[in-house]
Amino acid sequence: MGGGPVRARGALTPRGRSLLAGGIALGLVGAVLGEQALVQLAAFVLVLPLLAGVTVVRGRFRVTTRRSVTPQRVPRGTAADVELRLQNVDARRGGLWLLTEQLPATLGRPHRFTVAGLAPGATTTVRYRVAGRHRGRYQLGPLRLRVLDPFGLVERTATGSGTAALVVVPRVRPLGRGGPGGGSGGGDGVHRAFAVHGDDDVSIREYRRGDDMRKVHWRASARTGDLKVRLEETPWRAQGTLLLDTRARAHLVAPAWDDARRVPGPPGDPAPPGDSFEWLVEAAASIGADLARRGARLRVVTAGDEPGPASAGAALGAEELLDRLAVLAPSRARVLSDAAPAACRAAGDGPLVCLLGAVGPDDVAELARLRQGPVPGLAVLLDVASWGEPGRGRRGATGAALDALAVQREQAVAVLAGAGWRVTTATAGQDVGEVWAALTGTPAGVAG
Repeated sequence: MGGGPVRARGALTPRGRSLLAGGIALGLVGAVLGEQALVQLAAFVLVLPLLAGVTVVRGRFRVTTRRSVTPQRVPRGTAADVELRLQNVDARRGGLWLLTEQLPATLGRPHRFTVAGLAPGATTTVRYRVAGRHRGRYQLGPLRLRVLDPFGLVERTATGSGTAALVVVPRVRPLGRGGPGGGSGGGDGVHRAFAVHGDDDVSIREYRRGDDMRKVHWRASARTGDLKVRLEETPWRAQGTLLLDTRARAHLVAPAWDDARRVPGPPGDPAPPGDSFEWLVEAAASIGADLARRGARLRVVTAGDEPGPASAGAALGAEELLDRLAVLAPSRARVLSDAAPAACRAAGDGPLVCLLGAVGPDDVAELARLRQGPVPGLAVLLDVASWGEPGRGRRGATGAALDALAVQREQAVAVLAGAGWRVTTATAGQDVGEVWAALTGTPAGVAG
């Protein structure tokens, strides 16, 4: 990443300002009392910051910076190595430089270095590491350089113009062999993974207005009494849809600065998700990456802040999905039902995976009503209370609210299961792969 020469400015330090104020006061006292010695001393005191400023200004410097980040995209919880190269492009040897690499607060404290006596045209390299504790897109830098005079009265600071990008994406957890495309990555294995009524029935579906009459399956229509259409191809094999409940009111969201907060996680996980929203994003990344690996095109529907009906947008690959999820934030949306029609339209006959926060029966009623097709819908309902503060009591209003959430969640499970969905519940102590195995291993219409 290229960077230009630094831009400098000078200023008095607190020590210099105090000395200047003292010199002025001493001069006034000497003038009032008629003490020439005090006036001379005041003049000497006032000249000191001026001499220090001349010294700093004469120590002119020009520095260029270059950064490289390896890798530029890291999963949450892992670190990236940064190499910062400084070159003295001035004709003079550099003095004592105090360098500060500015970083976003969520990546940690700024890194400070010292470089002394860099020769003209010479280059030095500084290396450091940043930990990607939180998802997001970040800019590393710019570099801030600080020079002081020997007395510490005047400082000169310079800020570089170069930065480097770092993207922290959600982790992708292994899911095993279950779910869409389970088995050998497609073909009949996909049929068997989601067959509800047997292979013979999977190849047909209900007639919809606008379907080509030449595709009507007359034998199945005569047997059932309703028009049936042949599925000459299974479009849901090549497409998967994720519905993400991103409403802030449906999650317990931990502050980004609260790194000391620890929640229970699965055994052996060094960086479990810190709240229910982060668990949902990680699950979306893991499921979406698995679908993409098996050849599916991904569509994502969220309960966003934008007015009007939600839309699925363009199909995404695995890398595009992770980049989008890297900056996904909780929304101010109040209801989930606005996103349900868009998700069902985008899914069509393909798999629809819903990752839901704190929901009740009214929130999922549209999903249960609209979802149709040969593949049952899949839903993971988060027990958001399990991401609460460790040791938190269940007395009084807090306990009553948690009990009410549990009742609403069970009612939502019953609504979806009654409509033929596969449903399971996720808690803070479970890994995404464990929840996915429970979801795909449950017979259709039975809560996991």
